[in-house]
Amino acid sequence: MGLGLGGGGGMAMINRNHVVSFLAGAALPTLLLFFLASDRVSEQLAIVSSWGSGGSSSAAAADHDLRGAGGDAAPPPAQQEKFPGLPELLPKVAMEDRTVIITSVNEAWAAPGSLLDLYRDSFKNGEGIAHLLDHVLVVAVDPAGFRRCKAVHPHCYLLHVKSINLTSATRFMSREYLELVWTKLSLQQRVLELGYNFLFTDCDMVLFRDPFRHIAVYADMSTSSDDYSAARAPLDNPLNTGLYYVKATSQSVEMLRYWQAARPRFPGAHDQAVFGHIKHELVAKLRARIEPLDTLYFGGFCEYHDDLARAVTMHADCCVGLDTKVHDLTDIAADWKNYTGMSPEERKKGGFKWTYPTRCRNSIGWRKPVHP
Repeated sequence: MGLGLGGGGGMAMINRNHVVSFLAGAALPTLLLFFLASDRVSEQLAIVSSWGSGGSSSAAAADHDLRGAGGDAAPPPAQQEKFPGLPELLPKVAMEDRTVIITSVNEAWAAPGSLLDLYRDSFKNGEGIAHLLDHVLVVAVDPAGFRRCKAVHPHCYLLHVKSINLTSATRFMSREYLELVWTKLSLQQRVLELGYNFLFTDCDMVLFRDPFRHIAVYADMSTSSDDYSAARAPLDNPLNTGLYYVKATSQSVEMLRYWQAARPRFPGAHDQAVFGHIKHELVAKLRARIEPLDTLYFGGFCEYHDDLARAVTMHADCCVGLDTKVHDLTDIAADWKNYTGMSPEERKKGGFKWTYPTRCRNSIGWRKPVHP
């Protein structure tokens, strides 16, 4: 006498009912896990990808990095990756604390002898910052810029921007320029969603020292200024988003979403102008902590200090024209080489000044800022 299902009668019916109940019970947890996990598919794929790239990411680490004073970040909804390849690339670029440095170029900015070369050389000639170049992600906005980037730099990403031509020096405030800056902001939001902090810098900039040593650890966002005065309330300083650091927290993700959502309220404005309009809203509504950076360290052609012992960056802001930027930044890079070539005794004598950025300041009719 067996216990199989081949016989007839009540016993067979009971056994069949048991099997059906067993199969349904076994399938239910599987289905439940599938539906619970479905809204985190893209996030988990990014984590698996980082393992495959040799990164040290884990689900716990990614979740931890997106926690801050503002609470837990809601994971992005499952969808096709808006920036294909980015989740796989970031673990290769990031520092141990999951921070990446981001800059962007087009064909003209990446050409030999142009801004990308000046930018990269500044890391090599700076004080103890050559290693940071390994953590720079160069975002190219056209195929020619991407090819040039790949020829000189290990970490390049091609950003597709709505079928517009960005291969030439894009005219400031043109339709192409506006689409570019807003798309870059969307990419930066995705970097945060994936659990990475970032320091964004325009490529029309040279670096001298480690910028992270002068960025407040408590702030959600630290950004440079065109004209800084400690006598002002922090947000009353005119902020320049040519250089800014953002921590990967739920609060910072929401801040970038709010920033982009504000675009229609200010038609024709670029990202920096909109940020200037809404910065107080970000603090009042989202409780974001935004910290301006002192031009004593993070200078630019709008305002800088002739204190080379403390200079960290120099930005070709308050300047119009690619050739103009390259010319005046080349002078700055030469000044830095002369300064670092001095003996300690010569440096102590002081009196060293940056070459005045004549072409850039003339290009906008610059006037000296008036401080309170």
